[in-house]
Amino acid sequence: MLTMMKKIIYIFIGCLLLTSCSGMLDIESHSAVSPGSVTPQDLSALRMGMYNKVQNSPTRESYITFDILGGDLTQSTGNAKDLINSVLSSLNSIVSSSWNGYYNALYQVNNVLSIVESLPESELRNLIIGEAHYFRAYIYHALVTRWGGVPIQKVNTMEKPFRDSEEAVWSFIEEELQTALAFLGTSSSYYYVSRDAALALKARVMLERGNLTEAATLAEGLITDGKYKLDSFDKIFRGKSNTEVIFSFQCLAEESNITISTLFYTYAHPNHGSYVYRPTNEVMNMYDDKDKRKEVSIINVGSEPCINKYPSGQTGTDPVVMSRLAEMYLISAEAQGFPKGLGRLNDLRKERGLESVDPKDKDEFLQCVLDERRKELLAEGFRYYDLIRTNTAKTTLGLKDYQHVLPIPGKEMISNPNLEPNPGY
Repeated sequence: MLTMMKKIIYIFIGCLLLTSCSGMLDIESHSAVSPGSVTPQDLSALRMGMYNKVQNSPTRESYITFDILGGDLTQSTGNAKDLINSVLSSLNSIVSSSWNGYYNALYQVNNVLSIVESLPESELRNLIIGEAHYFRAYIYHALVTRWGGVPIQKVNTMEKPFRDSEEAVWSFIEEELQTALAFLGTSSSYYYVSRDAALALKARVMLERGNLTEAATLAEGLITDGKYKLDSFDKIFRGKSNTEVIFSFQCLAEESNITISTLFYTYAHPNHGSYVYRPTNEVMNMYDDKDKRKEVSIINVGSEPCINKYPSGQTGTDPVVMSRLAEMYLISAEAQGFPKGLGRLNDLRKERGLESVDPKDKDEFLQCVLDERRKELLAEGFRYYDLIRTNTAKTTLGLKDYQHVLPIPGKEMISNPNLEPNPGY
């Protein structure tokens, strides 16, 4: 037993010690032990290490970066625009820690793939291959929606890579999802990657790529197959069994969690918090009193407005949802367009306690969808890119053209001169 535990520790120690993307992109493709030294008995530990790394390496603020940049969050001093301009700097810690974290996670996923692909075929081995390809698609989706074209790393390398084109990255994401779908099936719970999780991410990607027919087909497939049903926010965001979540990071223990929650509550809240970010006045006023999402989404603690979706405060053990059925309703609505998609939009609104909307044309319909996405997906990491992909960021947020992507971290460009900066930064 001790020998096996030492082996697993050695497998991961090189990854755990790495802290910069230049390190992630410069290191040789190997683990501390050769793939041939790992046995099928080690697969469960490899798998859990991969989940932990993908979940935690990008750091907690990576999950809400698009809420910050989308103007829904601010800080005690300054306004939302000041915060946006502060974050959109090559020296900002959110930018650098996210870049480092996603490539750190990628390094782990690539390691796991290189190991398990050399092992004899088995049900668990094939499942892990599917999960790894899903995670690569997930990681590159996070990278491309932040920075555009980035280096595609199918294996870990000591070379200083150039940036691949944005189109190449999107194509790679689609390839990875197709590979994942070939290996994945049902999962024991929504805390593990399933075939449906890959389909949900693919529906999101198709919408963002403008492949609307496929986006609608994929979303409708998940809506109508009978496995999922819209459920209450209290269940979804309080760790209760529910019928809506497709995939979520579990965050079972304080020592292995994302700790988003402490960023949102004041210390006066019963669960305490550091209160780094608060919802803007516009966010606090955007929910109708009849909206069933309101109390779980926002709360006033004394006179201070707070995001309420992650309730654990300093313990930080809330599940963090990656995909759920409500997003599929919104994808289907937007992808089907006006007027056909209005049915799915109003289906969701009815479930949330609201009356139907009746937009008069496609532009008004799109605004209704964006408004609904803002309320439904608050603090789940969507707002900024929703505005970017619909060409409404300039009018809604007052962003300059170059601010439609994030800057490459300054330290990474120094470490790797082949990383060209995004124009304007």
